[in-house]
Amino acid sequence: MAADNAYLAAYPAALPGSDLPWLQQVRSAGLQAFADKGFPTTRDEEWRYTNLSALSKTLFAPSESQTVDAEWLKAWRLENAWSVVLVNGWFSADLSNLAGLPEAVTVTSLKQALLDSPALVQNYLGQAVADSEHSLVAFNTAWFGDGALIEVAAKQVLDKPIQILHVVTEANALAATRNLLVIGDQAEAEVIETFVGSAASYFTAAINECFLGRNAGLTLYKVQAEADKAQHFGGTYLKQAPDSRFIHHNFAFGALLARSDIHSDLDKASECNLNGLFLAGNRQHIDNHTRINHLKPHGISREFYKGVLDNKARGVFQGRVIVSEDAQKTDSQMNNRNLLLSGDAEIDTKPQLEIYADDVKCSHGVTVGQLEEKSVFYLQSRGVDEESARNILTFAFANEMVDKVENGELKALLVAQLLKHFPAINL
Repeated sequence: MAADNAYLAAYPAALPGSDLPWLQQVRSAGLQAFADKGFPTTRDEEWRYTNLSALSKTLFAPSESQTVDAEWLKAWRLENAWSVVLVNGWFSADLSNLAGLPEAVTVTSLKQALLDSPALVQNYLGQAVADSEHSLVAFNTAWFGDGALIEVAAKQVLDKPIQILHVVTEANALAATRNLLVIGDQAEAEVIETFVGSAASYFTAAINECFLGRNAGLTLYKVQAEADKAQHFGGTYLKQAPDSRFIHHNFAFGALLARSDIHSDLDKASECNLNGLFLAGNRQHIDNHTRINHLKPHGISREFYKGVLDNKARGVFQGRVIVSEDAQKTDSQMNNRNLLLSGDAEIDTKPQLEIYADDVKCSHGVTVGQLEEKSVFYLQSRGVDEESARNILTFAFANEMVDKVENGELKALLVAQLLKHFPAINL
């Protein structure tokens, strides 16, 4: 706990909203919850495969620097999108682009929302996830300084996506952010969350709280391409009203250690579709933790995650579907497929179904394997060298998840990332 105590000793004297008693109470509760438990350890069941001791070796501290190499950042910007850019955890008005937003859509920094609409923030902050979830949530509650507030009014359908671009530029920085996404009844929105960094080592702790109204739709993308020695925790927590639809695409390519939580509570006849792809090499550790709570009847959920692991990388997939007693007629499917490219790579996969209703249709499947030598040989017999043959087959395995992306600009960016991992492809 010594390192955890160092974080407590270095806790910022003032954070945005310090003049709001209710927020001070929320922060104090988060700080106390973190003080009581410290960072999660492998003794915690839901963290048994992920060791966060690296966080104890360096005191990551908030940085208010807004210095960014704009040319470098261009590679991650989507041209046909509104953008919220958070530099070292803080909103940058100069880098963001919110021109032309419909009047029925509010996009602002959380820091600004605490000044302009504190009651709105109070209505939603902490309502999709509690500090008791685990101590990294409590840590985020205590430390977050900024983030994005996105509110889409009822029946409003956005004609282009909103990109939330998280950028860390300072070594050993802590970028702690909280985003609130509120999608009104019958509204539709697409949000693309991108995590990148130009510093060598830093800690990102980012949480989304999402609220979907009746018959609302939200497609949320996450592209985690952090720096090689970065530590990353990203959590997305949802409350889905009846007949709402949520689609999530989770792509994890970067960071030395990354953990991604996606948890959703489904009401009557709501739908949840989770897709994921994680690529890891060297000594990377990428952990994906999902939980789908079917609370009411006629809910539908689909989950499909793929992992590709090489060298001494380690991947984790923990998928959990809970069907409550009231959730009759639930239809749920979960599938996790993993490809190990070396004998040193490791995957821990733990699919779970907890069913308390008797009229449901639920299934799950897991595969862990290596490339088929017959397929490699076939390509070699057609004049392809062995390295290229293996990369082509691996690319095809991974690209199935990229093909699910409907945004053409984002798909091109993701394909470019795949080609960086498999450079010997000769197409």
